[in-house]
Formats: sequence, structure tokens, C-alpha cells
Amino acid sequence: MIVVLIVAAEFAFWAVLAAGLAVRYLLRMRRTSAALLLGVPLIDALLLTATAVDLTRGEEPTFAHGLAALYLGFTIAYGHSVIAWADRHVAYRFGGGPKPAAVTLYGMERAREEWRVWSRTLIAVVISLVVLECLIWATENAGDADGGVDPLRASEGAALRVLGIHGIVALAYTIWPKRAPADAGS
Repeated sequence: MIVVLIVAAEFAFWAVLAAGLAVRYLLRMRRTSAALLLGVPLIDALLLTATAVDLTRGEEPTFAHGLAALYLGFTIAYGHSVIAWADRHVAYRFGGGPKPAAVTLYGMERAREEWRVWSRTLIAVVISLVVLECLIWATENAGDADGGVDPLRASEGAALRVLGIHGIVALAYTIWPKRAPADAGS
């Protein structure tokens, strides 16, 4: 059931985002659009609540419960930038806004950008770990202290692996900066 809720939350995220941007740029109703876009964090809150309720009612923890926590961390850390990205593109296409620049960074600028994005991943992982620890605590207090929290612990490990891999990528761009292509005319 939690997997269905995660899929529904993802669908709801994009549906609310599309509705909010459509109202903003097609109907020119900025306040209504802002109210709709405020619904995005509510989706996360509903998913977290459903996950916690499921576990406190005695449901055996699964990787899906952990995935809900990982999803929550990702949407909090990256949600604003995804919404801003979509807003820029919809503003260009339907609102007469400037064309979003296709930015390709090289050298240390690229390395700094990779570390900036890694910092968002760090935030996502920290949020996920805090939520996972709260779910583990709630599960153990619900009477399942016999090791049933292993899938939640596995989710913590997955989050830390993603953080480590992303850190290696950022470090690689720092050590071996991406070079701009040579001009064809020179």
C-alpha cells in the first residue's frame, strides 16, 4: 500500500505543479497559483503521516516505508529547484518570459556547481535519516523491537551510498575539471 501512496504522491506532485503553473500562466491568476503550489508540501506531509500510521498500527516495516522517507527527503531538498525549473520553462512557453539559458559549466565553475548540488543531496539525506530514525523509533515503540526495522536501516544505508557516490562525482569534477571544447575555428 505504501508503494501505491508513493506513486500517488509523485503523480500528485506533478499534477499540482502543472495545475499551479497552468493557473498562473494560462489563466493569469497568480494568487490562486500560489495557493495551489502550497499544496506540494501537503502531499509530502500526507505521505509521511500515512507511513507513520501504517507502522504504528503494527505493519511490518518494508523497503517501501524507507522509500517513503527517502522520497520525502528528496522532495524537500530538491522540490523548490524542480518547481523553479518548471516555472522558468512554462513562463517562457506560455507567459512571454525569457528563454531559459542552456548553461554548460566548465572548470572550477562546474566543480562548484556539483558541490552545490551535492549539498542539496546532503540535505535530502539528512532529512531522510531523521525521518527514518523517527519511523524506527515509532516501530520499536509499537512493539516490533525484534529486528523488524532492518528494511528501514537498509534505506538509511542506501541514502548514505547515494550521498557518497554523489560526493565522488563532485570530487572528480574538482580534481579533474571538465574542459571547455576547443573552438573549431582555431
